[in-house]
Amino acid sequence: MEIQWLKAFLAIAEQGSVSGAAEQLHLTQPAASKRLAALEQQLQAPLFDRIGRKLQLTDAGRALLPRARHILNEISDTEQELRALGDTVSGSLRIATSHHVGLHHLPPVLKEFSNRYPKVALDIDFVDSEQAYEALMAAKYELAVVTLALKDYPHLNAQVIWPDPCVVVAAPNHPLTRIPELELADLANYPAILPDLNTYTGRLIKREFDAQGLKLTSKLATNFLETIKMMACVGLGWSVLPQTLVDESLAVLPVRKLQVLRNLGVISHRGRTLSNAANALQRMLFDANP
Repeated sequence: MEIQWLKAFLAIAEQGSVSGAAEQLHLTQPAASKRLAALEQQLQAPLFDRIGRKLQLTDAGRALLPRARHILNEISDTEQELRALGDTVSGSLRIATSHHVGLHHLPPVLKEFSNRYPKVALDIDFVDSEQAYEALMAAKYELAVVTLALKDYPHLNAQVIWPDPCVVVAAPNHPLTRIPELELADLANYPAILPDLNTYTGRLIKREFDAQGLKLTSKLATNFLETIKMMACVGLGWSVLPQTLVDESLAVLPVRKLQVLRNLGVISHRGRTLSNAANALQRMLFDANP
């Protein structure tokens, strides 16, 4: 069984199409199809049902999927352990980051990393922080730089890089700006523009309201903080945003007994041997906020 066949199978399963897998693997579509066909021929079982343009895993495909991931992860870990015997920082490095971290915190670190280690092929995916945790558990990435979860994951290392205090904001002409001493109950009288309440940031805010038995009315939920900022600026509701995003287009609302501090940082799997490239990037992240 060829490793490249398994890589093609796994990419097709993740992408849901041969064309998407071919793009991910930097292959032509016929080449990806040929690798899948060779694997199916060796196993003497179809791995996908081809229904129109959609591919669905067969029973054989579903049985192979976790085994293929395990085999490829073992091979990758073996290669990285051997590479780690040397000091060369090269090869490929796949990481995940959230849009906010990727736009506002990572650029200077990535610029320095690319200049210092030009032989590393850096592959970056922008995903929600919650998705990054799940993907790290499945060994899809070596590192993720995201908003850290509110609980510990026993199989993951999580280290704070940037404390990220948040403040309550609204448009300068919002009715809440005319209340001299704001309480959490005052916010409950007006709609909010917030990240989805299932996100780590959303849970932090909801936890404060739940503790006081208050109803949180959130509308137009989106996980893009820049979009939330725009909607708050035009008066669609109050919000909670990182201090680093606040400018003259927003008024900060000092709410008594409300502190929202989230942490941004790096996560990795405890059972995975990190490549030299991943270790180098981690060191640079720690140096970014000594």
